[in-house]
Amino acid sequence: MAIIRRYAFYTFIAAFFLYFLYTLSFPYQPPDPNQANPNQHSNGNPPPKPHKSYDWTKVPIKNKIESIIPLPSGEPTALARIQHKFEEEDATAKNIRQRRRNEVRKTFQRCWKNYRSKAWMHDELEPISGNGKDPFGGWAATLIDAMDTLWIMGFKEEFTSAIKDVEKINFGTTPMQQINVFETNIRHLGGLLSAYEMSGEKRLLAKAKEVGEMLYHAFDTPNHMPVTRWDMHAAGEGKEQVAGEDVLLAEIGSMSMEFTRLSEHTGDSKWYDAITRITRELEKQQDKTKLPGMWPIVVNAKKPDFTSDSGFTLASMADSTYEYLPKMYALLGGRDPVYKKLYEKASTAAIKHNLYRPMTPDNSDMLMVGFTRVENSQADINPELQHLACYAGGMFALGGKLFDIENHVTAGRKITDTCVWAYKVSPAGIMPEVSHLYKCANTTTCEWDAKAWKDEVAARADLGKEKDPQQNIANLRLPEGFTSIDDRRYILRPEAIESVFIMYRITGEQSWQAAAWDMFTAIQQNTQTDIGNAALQDVSTDNPPKMDSMESFWMAETLKYFYLIFSEPSLMSLDDYVFNTEAHPFKIPKPK
Repeated sequence: MAIIRRYAFYTFIAAFFLYFLYTLSFPYQPPDPNQANPNQHSNGNPPPKPHKSYDWTKVPIKNKIESIIPLPSGEPTALARIQHKFEEEDATAKNIRQRRRNEVRKTFQRCWKNYRSKAWMHDELEPISGNGKDPFGGWAATLIDAMDTLWIMGFKEEFTSAIKDVEKINFGTTPMQQINVFETNIRHLGGLLSAYEMSGEKRLLAKAKEVGEMLYHAFDTPNHMPVTRWDMHAAGEGKEQVAGEDVLLAEIGSMSMEFTRLSEHTGDSKWYDAITRITRELEKQQDKTKLPGMWPIVVNAKKPDFTSDSGFTLASMADSTYEYLPKMYALLGGRDPVYKKLYEKASTAAIKHNLYRPMTPDNSDMLMVGFTRVENSQADINPELQHLACYAGGMFALGGKLFDIENHVTAGRKITDTCVWAYKVSPAGIMPEVSHLYKCANTTTCEWDAKAWKDEVAARADLGKEKDPQQNIANLRLPEGFTSIDDRRYILRPEAIESVFIMYRITGEQSWQAAAWDMFTAIQQNTQTDIGNAALQDVSTDNPPKMDSMESFWMAETLKYFYLIFSEPSLMSLDDYVFNTEAHPFKIPKPK
């Protein structure tokens, strides 16, 4: 009898184990964010009220516009040629290029497949734990951000099957206290509009209009300047709104491409009107700032006053406002010359006051974007090296080709050279998020001075007069030329490969493809996980530790630019498409 009981017990254990394995065989179903977790409120507190959902077409506008600024009319002009005229490539080069392109495509496919199976409808997939997270409103940012990449890479079935889930996203509600209007605009509105343009799928345009109606309510202020960190629930309930007094330049000045294109596709000029009011303020105040031609990082949207602050840069917190100036000129087919004027003034001031030449052991003729502080009419450059600032190489190159300014193309090349160099000299083969370089006395001549470099390292590290400065440099893990590394992360950023891609398409030089492959190889070796690619904590080590983060721009931007640089140059030609700051391509209008 004891033997029978023992076998019965073992049989029960085996049956339970088999049942447990059976339940694990079902695909992961992400939790419904609108469903409360019954185990979460066992302390007797009532579950939180569900967030109210708003139909933005029915929420009244309090500060009505009396006279809408209409979209520019007339025929677009024929823009200057941007892309290099490529010759037919030989068989060997073609074979290498296609193999590299396919490696990028396989990386995207793995990430997409695991996002779909493990974090579907969440904003992001965590590439180590496999969880989903929602930092962008809970509106499936990775799904929408990657739609046009699916199309470009030829995943048409995945693209089509995803549309029905895109339709389910509710832009009338969010669990978040505040929405970043800029991020929602470039990722969600930009992604939907680009996917619509490529596919012609009307359901995507309808969804883009939903996003546009929501974001338009962030402009419902007395002076029609937007609330950039926006409480959408307060707006939905009809509460009064005013624009902020400390607003980042990039967040207020980088909605022009998406709002303009939405107005063009819907025939409703209200979105173009909204961003043109910002453009007119930029124009009116451009020559009145402490660094005439450029606008400071922080502006007062409530007044509005875009002149008071004293910090200027093309990099973080200001970047895409400058980036959109030549791109808006192209997007409108040259029909609004104000964007050419704004770009030329801003870029001239930036080249004079915001670019510096870094000192390197091989005396390379390079440039980089710094941070400029103006005090007592004196402009002083802090020689930062931000990964994000690498976009400026592509911006100057595009602006130079578009407006026939050759020294801008040269500046773009030199900035991009610095970013490629920063990848090469890093122990991991990847440049860090933020660092500092040694600034040459001028941008024309510069000789390597090891002692001056070591002294600057000691000064930045506050090391004093140490006996062995070389040991200090080793402890700080600084490549020669770097005076500090302030943020050692790599968060899968696209800006360096973005400019490398643009330089390749503009020049046709295969050296840019070679640089791109070295970058991709290093990124893959260090960031790949079983289910995706992970941000890195410290690229100044040989084996950087990973972080459980994979932002949506990894599939929307970084992998897209890697794919395009190894694709036929006719795919998304720079003469046919202009990319928003999230790498969503929009068609350039052509004269009939």
